[in-house]
Amino acid sequence: MTDLVIKNATVVTCDQNGTVIADGGVAVENGRIVHVGPSAELEALAAKAREVVDGSKHILMPGLVNTHCHAADSLFRGLVEDLPLEPWLQKVWKAEGAILNRETTYLGSVLGFAELLLAGVTTVMDMFWYPDEAVRAARTLGLRISTGGIFFDPPGVTGHDLKGRIAEAERFFDEFGRADDVFPAILPHGAYTVSPENLRVAKEIADRHGALFCTHAAETRAEQADVTSRYGRSVIRHLDHLGLLGERTVLAHCVHLDDEEIEILARTGTSVAHNPMSNMKLASGFARVPDMLSASVNVSLGTDGAISGNDLDMWMALRLAATIHKAFTGRADAISTAEALGMATNAGAKALGAADRIGSLEVGKFADMILIDLKRPHAVPVFDPVTHLVYSTAKSDVRHVFVGGRQVVRDGVLTRHRIEDTIAAVEDLQPRIAASIA
Repeated sequence: MTDLVIKNATVVTCDQNGTVIADGGVAVENGRIVHVGPSAELEALAAKAREVVDGSKHILMPGLVNTHCHAADSLFRGLVEDLPLEPWLQKVWKAEGAILNRETTYLGSVLGFAELLLAGVTTVMDMFWYPDEAVRAARTLGLRISTGGIFFDPPGVTGHDLKGRIAEAERFFDEFGRADDVFPAILPHGAYTVSPENLRVAKEIADRHGALFCTHAAETRAEQADVTSRYGRSVIRHLDHLGLLGERTVLAHCVHLDDEEIEILARTGTSVAHNPMSNMKLASGFARVPDMLSASVNVSLGTDGAISGNDLDMWMALRLAATIHKAFTGRADAISTAEALGMATNAGAKALGAADRIGSLEVGKFADMILIDLKRPHAVPVFDPVTHLVYSTAKSDVRHVFVGGRQVVRDGVLTRHRIEDTIAAVEDLQPRIAASIA
């Protein structure tokens, strides 16, 4: 018996051919897609299905993949403003040090992940303290997560030395290394906060476990100058020299690159997580995304944390990624709608080494999918559904979200968690947060 059939929708598969089905749907068994096609082909399966969802006047598409986030920093939304990255970080780290522990990290993670899930994000790569608490929060809500051990030379929130960070990373693999809903990773903060020796240690652990490796890279000119003065190489050349780049490496930002650095990323198969909102708000600059795409670099999309972009809106990130590079380059064709939507779906899946499981609606993949409401004034008429998704869709248009075929958002409401309780707990914590940087 089929578990779930969704029919009568406009299906945007996000597969390699850009397949769109005007009146279609999917069938799901055991958490995976078993059929994608026109609604007429689904009638027999629907007749025996445990649940049938009518997708009329909706777009059915894969869940979004956010490849760079610090979800628990949602606790500090709007706390530090109008500063460039380096002085901004000093205030952020002060607030984190005063507020964060296991309990508050879990609280902030639930808050951030709820925002993402309600907006149609079904998988997120999250870099933050206490990664096991982030997994617990993701499981509370029902979304997939990529996270793992953090490397940071100063003591940071957890107070660990190198030995403690290695132990935490290994414990994470022991606990979550075989889970379907977790893509394990090692996540050093950056080349300016982690020594070359410790970066190599982090990468060795990732390689030994066949895990992902993620770090901030080339976000600001000041970072480039700092790393170059210390090690005699720019950030990307430094990471390449240390043997840290490759198909399982995800670099967040990559705003300041020259031609040779783009070629290094392409040659090594390294993925880039583009964060346009954060890059603009912190005045970091404009990443050379069209040039990276032309060089066949896999460019995915991220929100960064709500403390640097003030929300976790992947639809805003998608629209910015599709538009700002047109203005910056003076080329209206700098980024196509298909390329932009791919950054938020299949490119994100590729970055996480999970293109065989997520990122598109195809037989055999996890049934991670969302239904977008078209019964809105800004959704009429729709001449091209891909164009509508990239330029017109808002996070409030997401009505239903499924992860592994299980409905985790129904009619814009979380099905597995009472978010009002989380909101009340964060509001109770707010005076302490405000006092942390007073």
